[in-house]
Amino acid sequence: MKEIYLVFMLLFGGFTIQPLTAQSRKTTPDPVSRFDSYVQQAVRNWQVPGLTVTVVKEGRVLFKKGYGIRELGKPERIDTQTLFAMASTTKAMTAACLGMLVDEGRLHWDDPVTNYLPDFQLYDPTVTRELRVRDLLIHNTGVGNADFLWAAMQIPSDEILHRLRLIRPAYSFRSSFIYQNIMYLAAGKVVEKASGIPWETFIRKRIFEPLNMRRTQALFREVTDANRAKPHIEVKDTIRVVNSRLEEGLVDAVGPAGSVWTCPDDISAWMQCMLDSGRYAGKTLLKPATWAELFKPQAFVTDSQFYPTQQLTKPVWKTYGLGWFQHDYRGHHINFHTGSLTGMIAIHGQLPDQKLAVYVQSNLDHAELRHAIMYRAFDEFALGASRDWSAEFLKLYGNIKQKAKLAERKSDSTRVLNTKPSLPLTAYIGSYSSPLYGKADITIQDGKLYVSLNKVMTGKLDHWHFDTFRLNYDQFWNGNDPVSFILNRQGKVARLSWNGAELEKVPDAVDKGVAGGK
Repeated sequence: MKEIYLVFMLLFGGFTIQPLTAQSRKTTPDPVSRFDSYVQQAVRNWQVPGLTVTVVKEGRVLFKKGYGIRELGKPERIDTQTLFAMASTTKAMTAACLGMLVDEGRLHWDDPVTNYLPDFQLYDPTVTRELRVRDLLIHNTGVGNADFLWAAMQIPSDEILHRLRLIRPAYSFRSSFIYQNIMYLAAGKVVEKASGIPWETFIRKRIFEPLNMRRTQALFREVTDANRAKPHIEVKDTIRVVNSRLEEGLVDAVGPAGSVWTCPDDISAWMQCMLDSGRYAGKTLLKPATWAELFKPQAFVTDSQFYPTQQLTKPVWKTYGLGWFQHDYRGHHINFHTGSLTGMIAIHGQLPDQKLAVYVQSNLDHAELRHAIMYRAFDEFALGASRDWSAEFLKLYGNIKQKAKLAERKSDSTRVLNTKPSLPLTAYIGSYSSPLYGKADITIQDGKLYVSLNKVMTGKLDHWHFDTFRLNYDQFWNGNDPVSFILNRQGKVARLSWNGAELEKVPDAVDKGVAGGK
């Protein structure tokens, strides 16, 4: 066939359009192949062990594929049935569960939380009284990050909620935004009280079963299938496997915030349902008005609580719906949410006016190519752009990582050399406790202090300076943290400070005898 030359002798900002031939049209990859090649290269550049990508558009699955391996050092490949943690992308499902109960008249978004959880209490009784069901989903309660309640201890869900009353507010009620996992646990408890069945049963019956999500599990302890990804984390520029079912299982205590596990073959149904007004394959999960309420902006998100990607995407506005972050992108509205657990990540993004959604999961801790793949999918399958988000975000997060290393070195430089503890090491051993933070047990192992925090986090304490030590966790993925001991006026150890949390030393038998006058 004769070549067809479309020659435009145009100079526009230094850009010249090259001739397009019939042959070049034949060899130009289709969008799906082009996107696949892009993801493959991104996986190599970011050194991700494994990853899945699912794209749906206008009611059909456009792309669904697994890349890489489930676990470093083992041959099993990732496919579209490999289970990964949904992590905080679970939150949108919990919000939808509440929406179903709204549809049935069993609750209202603006009902007081205490209507369903009479014992629920925050530090400020006024906030407790005014807190509404809606507030549990939009990170505006005044409570700061309280993840230590589930990530650093093994206590029942009810006890986690009970300890909220001990946490001083980080800001005044509804005046700001700090991302919060514990409030989604409370939202799950509201689901249980309003429906009469536990959250994990409700979500299975009302979301997984209608959408035919047969492999999806509500709790980590239910994940027994061999075809599941193992978590990985980069430590000192080396990617290592996290082999700890305890670590992964801790999230079950706050299940409604992030405990669901799923795979591409299942998640595509949820994606289509959330794009199509809560409908899927002839089934309707939510009334249109309730579905719309989930995506209605509820709170402004501050710069400090948003993602570093904003430095490049430059959104004009940033909001949070009911379980969804939101911002503008190339003149379009985007709904999305990330999920992050130790060694696992996810992202669910929507371009609603184009009926397009993308879902990414990976088994590498905070692998931020998830953002790059999401924006690239929007560009490739809807907006006609071709910006190399992977390269740009790789540079962005590389710079952030380098700054963190510099900050760590700067912190290390404050160490005062040639000091020693105020007391013999034996004076520091014993138990330390706090009604909020739990218990720390200090012993001596191999001539060094050794700590066990709630029997979850353990490690040796290397002397740093004065009465401050550096805790090097046995659970290597936790890195290290400073631990300081505070002496009282009598020169005895009174308290232990760990990551800003203070625990009081429990008097030993001798001290109790003195205190009692014996």
